[in-house]
Amino acid sequence: MKDSTTKIIRRYDRIARFYDLVEGSMEMMIPEDKRREVFEGLAGNLLEIGVGTGKNIKLYPANLCVTAIDFSSKMLAKARDKAGILNKNVELLLMDAQQMSFNDNTFDYVVATCVFCSVPDPIKGFKEIRRVLKPGGKAIFIEHVRSEQRLLGLLMDIMNPLTVNLYGANINRRTEANILEAGFDSLEVTNLWKDIVKKIVITNKK
Repeated sequence: MKDSTTKIIRRYDRIARFYDLVEGSMEMMIPEDKRREVFEGLAGNLLEIGVGTGKNIKLYPANLCVTAIDFSSKMLAKARDKAGILNKNVELLLMDAQQMSFNDNTFDYVVATCVFCSVPDPIKGFKEIRRVLKPGGKAIFIEHVRSEQRLLGLLMDIMNPLTVNLYGANINRRTEANILEAGFDSLEVTNLWKDIVKKIVITNKK
């Protein structure tokens, strides 16, 4: 798993300089207003996993104390530039979601948008989220997943090796099942684009 993580980090380091252009194709499926809704009404300590180049930084409410992590140093450098330009107070840390250094029960909220397609061991990542999330805290995800439509799902399976090799993203993850396997329950799931892009909200009942 360590070798797999290293390979994906290198891929994201490689594409960091033009990642925003690549990610622009996702705007059709996940417009900014859907991302903004993720942060509405939140207060307290928030962790954003996979901050990337900082696409969500401008959406952070002023009353949040935000920590944001990414395992790519070059992506994180882009995020730091954006935080500076936007004058946003956010702690940006180089860290792997599969092995976080935070204490148990640290955060009121954990957020990730289109991240767990790239985490080499997503179940391990979700277990880490459960660990650092306070009892009663909420995790909010926007993720693209494998379609359950027969032909579309098969096409995603066929294309997946290409997307993984290009930039480390799996397009055929069954994320809801992975979350449940990590020990969460009571998932609230909303389809945002067909059955491929979903908003998933979880209350931590540990």
